[in-house]
Amino acid sequence: MSLSRPSALASLPTSGREGLGVTPAAKPAPLCPQPVIDQVSEGEWNQLLPQFADASIYQSWSYGAVSQFRVIRVPLLSSGIAYLRWGPLWRRCDAAPDSDLLPALLKAIADEYARRRRLLVRILPNVFRDDPSSPPFEAACARHGFQPGAFNAPYRTVRVDLAPAPELIRKRLDQKWRNQLNAAERNGLTIREGTGDDLFAEFTAIYRELLARKQFETTVNIDEFSRIQRALPEPLKMRVLLCEKDGKLLAGLVGAGIGDTGVYLLGATSSEGMKAKGSYLLQWRMMQWLREHGCRWYDLGGINPQRNPGVYHFKSGFGGQEVFQNSSLELSGSPLSLSCVRAAERMKSALSSLKAAARSGVLASRD
Repeated sequence: MSLSRPSALASLPTSGREGLGVTPAAKPAPLCPQPVIDQVSEGEWNQLLPQFADASIYQSWSYGAVSQFRVIRVPLLSSGIAYLRWGPLWRRCDAAPDSDLLPALLKAIADEYARRRRLLVRILPNVFRDDPSSPPFEAACARHGFQPGAFNAPYRTVRVDLAPAPELIRKRLDQKWRNQLNAAERNGLTIREGTGDDLFAEFTAIYRELLARKQFETTVNIDEFSRIQRALPEPLKMRVLLCEKDGKLLAGLVGAGIGDTGVYLLGATSSEGMKAKGSYLLQWRMMQWLREHGCRWYDLGGINPQRNPGVYHFKSGFGGQEVFQNSSLELSGSPLSLSCVRAAERMKSALSSLKAAARSGVLASRD
């Protein structure tokens, strides 16, 4: 299978004017969304993204070298999948949600990718079940034929409300978590932070040390994140925080602050850093920076109480709320696309199971 050329679909209310992502039209109706497809440049997209409250790093042009839709086709067959992660973007920062915008976007998506290109369309929305935007989003998707996806394991995370004053946010921390933070602040630790490639390179070093020490499998490609960081324009770059003591690097954290929700992406701590409670100090500073940067929420990057209880315990201490992302939604443009995608995903699942079994066998033999 091959990856298509980057594709973007953006829509803005015209309000009597033309703008990026809006198709020029003679005397457009007020607030009538006019979507355009495959006509937005990287520079234009980078200017559009910060205008949306539901924007995230997963919708940046540099993330995976695509923007908005990732289209994968089956060679020699008019079939494949159009995958939209954490989209579409429809909640403007400077205005109340437009009731016409989301239906227009969904119709354009269905017309272009399902009906015209005859692909299986899959949307993983940046919407959580308890959000006010969830009911209208689900209703609009249903009206345009989108159904819950077959592979339906929703993203589960802890989300911290950054709207209160810092002293109240700190008061909401679990008592033990707050005690660890107090200890970290007494340990003579210093923080360096920014967006530079040099800081990311230092983080990469301690991250690789962590992987070597723990010897666990991960799907995270730190080199890919480094490439993304270099490619992102300055306003969209990830924030890198490094914790030191006496000039020695003890811990690091990488997060993103695009849209109204900051996201914890990467973290690493040395053995000495764990004793010094460096990760607590870094997380507290990240919450402060995101709040100063205008973010309303801090997404702690996912939880899995069964598979990773230690991380779950750590993140539970932030005083946030456990939330579930809305389920993925699908619209099939043809039986062939649906069959091809389902077969490929079953094969991928089987291979993953075989690899997991092989790793378990290796670990057992070492024991």
